Amino acid sequence: MRKLLLPGLALMLGLPAIAMGLQGQQPSRLFAAFAEPPGLMQGCTDVPEAVALAETLRDRALRIERYMETIDERKAELAVAEETLRVRLAELRSQKGGIQSRRTAHSDAVRTDIERLVAVYDRMKPNEAAAILTNLPTDFAAEILIRVQPETGARIIASVEPRQAALLTAQMGARSVRNQ
Repeated sequence: MRKLLLPGLALMLGLPAIAMGLQGQQPSRLFAAFAEPPGLMQGCTDVPEAVALAETLRDRALRIERYMETIDERKAELAVAEETLRVRLAELRSQKGGIQSRRTAHSDAVRTDIERLVAVYDRMKPNEAAAILTNLPTDFAAEILIRVQPETGARIIASVEPRQAALLTAQMGARSVRNQ
């Protein structure tokens, strides 16, 4: 019999709260305090301990009710903040996608430009290409020489003065080592 008492009490006390939850009402309304419960002090006004206890219980109930209201307000504020964050996150993800697509498009454009430039140097005569490359910054000239056809690159380096050819070769080797 004892084993059934506790689950039975839990069921009796929990069913109204569950029913209110299913109806969309707040279960905290079951425990809401009122300023003056009717009939609570009837016949006990001459006992000071009972009056003090009733006032203490009423004050506690009012504090709990205010606390529950505060919690509900904070829940609402958190829900608004959470929705704001979701919207902002969606905006940021959209912006990130746009930035990545622009970056990809820019990289593709740069790659295409470099390929065109390399194709131009591949078609030039080695002496003409060497004259232009000697006037370019060493790292840029080395980058072009790395990308042209090996035979064309060899002819261009052969057409450059030895000191400049050594610098270009060193730059090309350093770049190759960095990429490994």
